[in-house]
This record gives sequence, C-alpha cells and structure tokens, in this order.
Amino acid sequence: MSDETTPTPMTIQYMDGPTDAGIAVITMDDGKANALGHDLLSALLDALDEVDASGADAVVIVGRPGRFSAGFDLSVMKAGGTGPKEMLAAGVDVFLRIYQFPRPVVVACTGHAIAAGAIILMSSDLRVGTAGEFKIGMPELTIGMPLPFFATELMRDRLSKRHLARATLGQMYDPETAIDVGFLDEVVNAEDLVDTAVAHARVAGGVGRGAMKRTRTTTRGAIAEAVRSGLAEDLSHFVVEG
Repeated sequence: MSDETTPTPMTIQYMDGPTDAGIAVITMDDGKANALGHDLLSALLDALDEVDASGADAVVIVGRPGRFSAGFDLSVMKAGGTGPKEMLAAGVDVFLRIYQFPRPVVVACTGHAIAAGAIILMSSDLRVGTAGEFKIGMPELTIGMPLPFFATELMRDRLSKRHLARATLGQMYDPETAIDVGFLDEVVNAEDLVDTAVAHARVAGGVGRGAMKRTRTTTRGAIAEAVRSGLAEDLSHFVVEG
C-alpha cells in the first residue's frame, strides 16, 4: 500500500473575512502539469461558481509551483472522437466565466503558461508572473493545431498589436517579455507572488458591484457573445494535423 496521496486538484481559501467576504484564492494543482482536461476544467468552473455565490470581493487564481498550466490535455486531443471538441467547449465555458466574472480576477502565474494556460491569463483582469526561465504563449501553429476563434478574439483584445502577429505564429515568451506582449502585467520573485496577487485583489475588490457588472458588459460583452455564437462553427474546423 502506497503512502502517496493524490493532491486535490482545486482548493479554495478565503482571506480577510468569512466565506461571504474578502478575497478567494483558488489553487489549481493536479500534481503534474495542470493540463486542462475534463476533470480540471469542471473543478475550476465549480470553484468559480462557489466563489461567485460566496460574495467574495475578488478572486485570485494560482497554479502549482513552476507550472501554471500546460494547456489543454494532449492525451484527450490525440484520442480523437468527440473528446477534443467537448474539451475545448468546456474550456470556453471556463474562459468566458473568468472573462465575465462579476468580481475582479487576478492570476498568480506560477510558471509556464502555455496555450490554454495563456488563455486563462488573457481572460483575467490582472496577471502577476513568476520570475524565472518559464515559457508563456500560444504555440498551437507550431504543433499542427489551428488557433480557434475564441483564442484569437482574446488575443486581439488583450495583447499588444505590435506583438499580435508573432504571438499568433507561436512565439513563446519569458515572463519579463510577456509583460510587453500583454500576457502579464507584472513579474515578481516566486516567494512574493501570491502575496502580491492578493494585494492587487484587495485593491481591485473595492470597486462597486453594480458598476463592475455593467462594465463587464460594455467592455467584454460583445466579444463574449461573438465567441459563444460562433463556437459550433469554430469547433467544426478544429483538426489536429498528424
């Protein structure tokens, strides 16, 4: 009998108050690369729903040390059938939930943020990265996968126009360069990462709830609606080249 235990892939910690106030910290840690398969996506969506219902002022999403997320689960991609499209659709549900979340969302990017991991960065409000030899970006074209419409819409919205063409071609960036590109807003040492993200969340969490909800509609509503309305067509073109 092994002494090893499987880590809980998603935990929520409430700070600065009971579960009906303060900052909610969601930590993703599957013990591996935080690949976004069906289980991790479902757990993250459930966690966001719980935080929304709790009345928290803001949310911080944290990855595991060295790996924020390696992107969609490639084992599902390679299995074929309906699995890949179902996983991508579930991913869109998560991305848009973050993108339109009624309270500020801060990401503590703990390391590599690749493909869908980078999409989570673009879906959030504020992004604090970890200094180090980490890769951030959207490498899909370099591994034979097309960039779906939901990804390119978020890239157009959140990334610098000066870097957009290279980013879509699969350029990967270190954390410091990722600030100029638009994937991150700030880079700090690993030991300061979560505290810095929580500090930003405390400030951002002071915005009015009604004003925040309306501003989500005015700034992000049209893009979110375009992604939702075009999702079936978008996924119909998704293929993985051998």
